[in-house]
Amino acid sequence: MTAVLLILILPVLASAVLALVGSYRVGAWINVAASVATFGASCALFVSPRLTTLLLFIDDFNIYLVVLTAFVGMTTSIFSATYIRHEMETGRLTPRNLRFYHAMYQAFIFTLLFGLVSNNLGFMWVAIEGATLTTALMVSLYRTHAAIEAAWKYFILCGVGIALALFGTILMYLAAQPVMGSGLGAMAWDGILPRVAEFDPTILNLAFVFLLVGYGTKVGLAPLHSWLPDAHAEGPTPISAVLSGLLLNVALYAVLRFKILLAANGNAIAPGPLMITMGLTSLTLASFMLYRRRDIKRLFAYSSIEHMGIITFAFGMGGPLANFAGLLHMTMHSLTKSAIFFTVGHIAQVKGTQTIAGIRGLTVTHPRLGWGLVMGVVAIAGLPPFGIFASEFLVITTTIARQPLLAVPLVLALLVGFGALVLRLQGLAFGVPRGAPGGKVEASLVPLYTHLALVLMAGLYLPPPLVVWFQNVAKLLG
Repeated sequence: MTAVLLILILPVLASAVLALVGSYRVGAWINVAASVATFGASCALFVSPRLTTLLLFIDDFNIYLVVLTAFVGMTTSIFSATYIRHEMETGRLTPRNLRFYHAMYQAFIFTLLFGLVSNNLGFMWVAIEGATLTTALMVSLYRTHAAIEAAWKYFILCGVGIALALFGTILMYLAAQPVMGSGLGAMAWDGILPRVAEFDPTILNLAFVFLLVGYGTKVGLAPLHSWLPDAHAEGPTPISAVLSGLLLNVALYAVLRFKILLAANGNAIAPGPLMITMGLTSLTLASFMLYRRRDIKRLFAYSSIEHMGIITFAFGMGGPLANFAGLLHMTMHSLTKSAIFFTVGHIAQVKGTQTIAGIRGLTVTHPRLGWGLVMGVVAIAGLPPFGIFASEFLVITTTIARQPLLAVPLVLALLVGFGALVLRLQGLAFGVPRGAPGGKVEASLVPLYTHLALVLMAGLYLPPPLVVWFQNVAKLLG
């Protein structure tokens, strides 16, 4: 109980304190310290008794995502300290902006963690709506016309999506009420799951469609994805890292929780085909769109859409192997994509531009950043020996074994996306440097190379306890 409360209380207290701290340096250190403490509390969940109340609970599925979220939140706060300092020194942000940014960052981490540990369908919806509000405010942090437009677009599209998810949540409660009675018990995951087979399948079917479309908007699934590239391009890069690495996972987690409920009712529709369709559509669209990107942050935003499509496809296929692959891919994508945005943020600062045409020959002008980008792109493109190769290989092989016809568009879309990333990487990393050489990098590259080292290690060797853990969760997902 103590560990769960700590991971929720620490970000809230830190957000309140940071709203009052005027000094950038003090604020940055408090932000990092709070994130480190939250990660420590999340690790304590491994040895703490499993908590289950009407409002909060911990199981094998969410403990894995809680720890991953706290870890990426911690490393991003370390990256953020040097990144945001440069933004202040160049005049893009003021001390008042920074105070707001640090407070909202911790509030955002709280909403993600609260959504993951909520045992109540309504509380989870509130948490994800809170994540929408906090990130919309941070996307507009620079207060430029483009940033404000991107924030409004994000708020409106995700607001519509979250409204649809609310309607789906209400329908789920209506399905539960005749069987379980009114009150909090009819909104609790652990209470609903054993009795969901008694629910009216017609209401369940309708609820899942609204929930998939609603939360799918937050996942960035096509055709509900258009907010994501703008939000990444115009917001601060640390927010891009946590949007791709964390928020998309939490929204997909909500979809998977409802998928478990639907699968437990033998008369309800199979959720798999819907998820396969949306996942494959997102993967295919994003793979082709990668060729037309001229902004480096938009490029990797579409890469996030591509990979969330792969993950959704894997969970739609279902079964122990495909679910295992989906869980592994969620982890690898979170670590890899956040690492790439760490690199991209500092590249944009030293080069003074986000346009791909203005960034050339990074391995010559800024070798640590350049080779970091090379490793990140190699990893996200699915090449060995990095962990994403293993997860994509599992997705492809299980698709070939079970639905061979689906393997054709899956593999073609992966190859198209791979070609686009390699094409862009050649000029970014190995092209002839042009324009000003750029300034000196005054940044901590520890978060970048820590993430890449973990992804490399996962590609070479998965510890047996982690394998058993993923297998248990894969069985839970059905």
